[in-house]
Amino acid sequence: MHGLRGLAERTPPRRERYIDLLRALAILIVVLGHWMVIVVTGGARGLDGFSALEVLPWGRPITWLGQVMPVFFMVGGFANAASLISHTRGGGDVGDWLLDRSARLVRPTTVLLVTLAAAALIARLAGVDPAQVGRAVWLASIPLWFLLVYLMVVFLTPLMHRLHRRAGLVVPLVLVGLLAAGDVARLAFDAPTLQLGNYLFAWLAVHQIGFAWQDGTLPARPRVAVPLLVGGAAVAVLLTVAGPYPISMVDVPGTSFRNLSPPTLALLALATAQLGLVLLLRDTAERRLQRLGPWMAVIAMNSVILTVLLWHMSAFVLVAAVVYASGLFPLPQPPGDTAAWLLWKLPWLVVLFTVLGALVAVFGRFEKRGMRRGAVTSRHWWTPRALGRPRLRATATTVGYAASVLGLLGVAVAGPADHGPLGLPTAALAIFLAGAALLRAARMASGHRAG
Repeated sequence: MHGLRGLAERTPPRRERYIDLLRALAILIVVLGHWMVIVVTGGARGLDGFSALEVLPWGRPITWLGQVMPVFFMVGGFANAASLISHTRGGGDVGDWLLDRSARLVRPTTVLLVTLAAAALIARLAGVDPAQVGRAVWLASIPLWFLLVYLMVVFLTPLMHRLHRRAGLVVPLVLVGLLAAGDVARLAFDAPTLQLGNYLFAWLAVHQIGFAWQDGTLPARPRVAVPLLVGGAAVAVLLTVAGPYPISMVDVPGTSFRNLSPPTLALLALATAQLGLVLLLRDTAERRLQRLGPWMAVIAMNSVILTVLLWHMSAFVLVAAVVYASGLFPLPQPPGDTAAWLLWKLPWLVVLFTVLGALVAVFGRFEKRGMRRGAVTSRHWWTPRALGRPRLRATATTVGYAASVLGLLGVAVAGPADHGPLGLPTAALAIFLAGAALLRAARMASGHRAG
């Protein structure tokens, strides 16, 4: 607590504390959303499940409140721009900035994947049904979809920030135009493959908005915030209620057209409204965060926020397996009496937060280590000396990011099936681990502490 208080007291006056609060709140809402929407069932084949939104249509409009990933990417754009500017103004290299960012993201993800693989192997050796193991690992790895896209956006940050300095808001407008073209191809010509680019266009556009917020192009003033809030909400209602887009802002299994996978114009309209809302609340929140207590809480949460995101579905799998095997209390399934189901969710949430807290206590230190900076007195024996050359290190950084993204993509798209003794596609896992090792080696060679 003393160390946390010291960190809070040493916070630079110019730091935008509201950004840290939004990051923490967005991830917590994602965690709660996943835990609430997934329904666990049991049967002859063991544990199974489905989305509550399939049988509770009234819940679909509520997803407008729970879909906060646009806020996270806006906050990411703000934070990445501020960090990149500070790093380069201090004489730092863009490649080294990317290596610092990779350590924050890739190191905790590596720990998750290795742990899941080891757990799957132990479960297989203990005689657990391979299909059940594959389903459990797939469920636990759901957060990797987010990290996959965010890794790509982070890698493109130096280039996209350069474009922002030259063209400003023209850049996100072009990206929105590309996304709209993908939507038209999907709706008018039934060509879903032409919509796949929306996975990148949408989140890059939102990330660019974070740049504009950071440099004052979009100031946190009511004259800017209110039109964004009202206009974005109106367009979102038009597109979903009167237009062809679905109401739900998260995926509902069994539906052919969705707003999240891949993102659509309706989701970006909601993102615009969210931008207006967060800008409108900025001054009030910033004043509250000048107090020591609230700011200490925000710092504590942000020090393990990626760990919370990465491990929250592992906590869900662990609790579901124990409850199913032991019969401690009934699995909360949405029957005709929705109120009773919601009440049964309350003890689940208590247990889930307890288990997640234990996982964060164990694995949170890997995230904290990835955030440390400083010179190293010596390199590890396995660090290639050639990576000390800037050009080779830049190449290693690019290849490492590419391999990490490709490996995560292979894991994310694998689906709930038997993928062998490690519960994950072996080739995808190997590619990711190779990319992570290359990034770590390049960071060590650059003179940064890798943890």
